[in-house]
Amino acid sequence: MTERIVIGVDDSEQASAALSFAADEWGDADLFLVTVIDPAEAGHAAGAGIPSGAEQWYERRKSEAEGLLADAVESLDVDGSVETGTTVGKPAAAIVRYASDHDADHIVVGSHGRSGISRIVLGSVAEAVVRNAPMPVTVVR
Repeated sequence: MTERIVIGVDDSEQASAALSFAADEWGDADLFLVTVIDPAEAGHAAGAGIPSGAEQWYERRKSEAEGLLADAVESLDVDGSVETGTTVGKPAAAIVRYASDHDADHIVVGSHGRSGISRIVLGSVAEAVVRNAPMPVTVVR
């Protein structure tokens, strides 16, 4: 029986679909919503190379993540408990690590939003989660 589920949350339609699916399918389970702050994204931000710029970027991303998670929790109508968390790292590895750290027995993620050459070059977070997770993973389109 699935009792502890980690759901990857970002601002994509696919993540929203994954959240809805998990709530519908396992509404009585304990849900752990996680969003990942990817430091690789800081390299593209203006001022990120300056120490104070990096701190500002991180604080902005953390605030955005908290808002995103709050909205996700508000959208849920489930009987089980809901916890949220923000972690830092490469998204796929961070989600798998978070699931392991929280003794999850299932992960739910949205499918990638990329197509064509960008998917080949950049890869897919969902695909990497499936390959590396020690527990079952559901990928929602």
